[in-house]
Amino acid sequence: MSDYKDYLARQVMLGAMNRREFLGRAAALGLAASTAGTLFATTVAAQEPKRGGHLKLGLEGGSATDSKDPAKFLSQVMFCIGRCWGDMLVESEPLTGQPVPALAESWEPSADAATWTFKIRKGVKFHDGKELTVEDVVKTLQRHTDEKSESGALGVMKSIKEIKADGGNLVLVLTEGNADLPLLLTDYHLVIQPNGGYDDPLASIGTGPYKMMSFEPGVRATFERNADDWRTDRGYVDSIEIINMNDATARIAALASGQVHYVNRIDPKTVSMLKRSPNVEILSTSGRGHYVFIMHCNTGPFDNADLRLALKYAMDRETMVERVLGGYGKVGNDFPINNTYALFPEGIEQRAYDPDKAAFHFKKSGHSGSVLLRTSEVAFPGAVDAAVLYQESAKKAGIEIEVKREPGDGYWSNVWNVQPFSTSYWGGRPTQDQMYSTAYLSSADWNDTRFLRPDFDKILLEARSELDEAKRKDMYRTMAMMVRDEGGLILPMFNDFVNAASKQVKGYVHDIGNDMSNGYVATRVWLEA
Repeated sequence: MSDYKDYLARQVMLGAMNRREFLGRAAALGLAASTAGTLFATTVAAQEPKRGGHLKLGLEGGSATDSKDPAKFLSQVMFCIGRCWGDMLVESEPLTGQPVPALAESWEPSADAATWTFKIRKGVKFHDGKELTVEDVVKTLQRHTDEKSESGALGVMKSIKEIKADGGNLVLVLTEGNADLPLLLTDYHLVIQPNGGYDDPLASIGTGPYKMMSFEPGVRATFERNADDWRTDRGYVDSIEIINMNDATARIAALASGQVHYVNRIDPKTVSMLKRSPNVEILSTSGRGHYVFIMHCNTGPFDNADLRLALKYAMDRETMVERVLGGYGKVGNDFPINNTYALFPEGIEQRAYDPDKAAFHFKKSGHSGSVLLRTSEVAFPGAVDAAVLYQESAKKAGIEIEVKREPGDGYWSNVWNVQPFSTSYWGGRPTQDQMYSTAYLSSADWNDTRFLRPDFDKILLEARSELDEAKRKDMYRTMAMMVRDEGGLILPMFNDFVNAASKQVKGYVHDIGNDMSNGYVATRVWLEA
């Protein structure tokens, strides 16, 4: 929480939040007014950012197949790159996950939450000097509703039936009410582009704090500070270099030797070694990220419900968290929601490792022979070790899992969402609705378990427009049980985001939204000599 207090105070100091807003948010954290006032004064003085310098990040997750089109962002590297040059309409607050203004400075729903009006910020310029207009916003959202765009946000955008400008405002008319709409617009694919990106979706021209200077997919990207940035609470360093480092050993060596200032996806097994370095700080953040083993429900042999259950019961989750995450995470229960989400469905029985039940369902499935599981270290830190652990626990149930280690380069285009059984990860989403809409709605492009259930879709759409929270929570519970017991998801663990930085890096904000300070790490931190 101390990191978030610092974050709030810095927003006040930089003019992004007035004192009244600060005190209001501090009160929400349970702080007395006198304590908040003192915190305001002392933390502001201690958190004054330093400007200047060249920030270098060594990141895992990039590939030669990466696209600069925000609609097609897949990897951790592109997630971070997009945050450098682009802005969304809405952002989420780091600790609470609540929506806060960005290019939309305010919004108002209709009584049934089916029509939303967003006031678009004036005086904001794109990197090419053109002023942001409501039409640019309209075009951007329209492009992401077009199936031809292959947007990762398509599952979310399908609920919007009309996108239009009304003077200086954006008006969105939904197919049904949705109280979560502002948070859905924080999706990292929805970077606002000139004319929506229709002219050139690869141009990387946005309104963000940095201008892209060069890009070589799977290798590196460089940026220079945008002198015309409309915000003062970000973009502290003069330039950024993001280097693709998929090899974990190379990343750690680069950080320890001072070649880079920050690295992502630290294998928990190496944390104790890194802690011995006097110039390195471990940055661990709890959130909604989860490591998964995904089966295609519509592809043999995984189209058999008993085989899927057998493979779920054959997973030793406790051992997985202990040995793969080193304790930096929590046990999962085969649905993609944890208690950081609003309306979390409590009381669902925790699925435990049970070789006898696994053997029963395996025999009932009628399957014979081995099951092929594809994995790679880029799937998540320790993914290959996790696959081997799974192989061992399944063996005790009489289930033979053949582990095939795939090359890291091309994994996200050739294996994930292509092959019927593989390892992967999800960074989570701001709301339950968005998580389910992105990965479990039948029509979602990223439905990587091929969970094609019209009854599930119906409940999801009904929950979206249900304003009674008790009823909505009950719907989410039903959806969680369907995914858990009938879907192709094996979710053994919610991971903490474990990264590391040089002690020169200051101002890091721990953000529950997603990894790497919700992708904003390069824009939020500064360097001290």
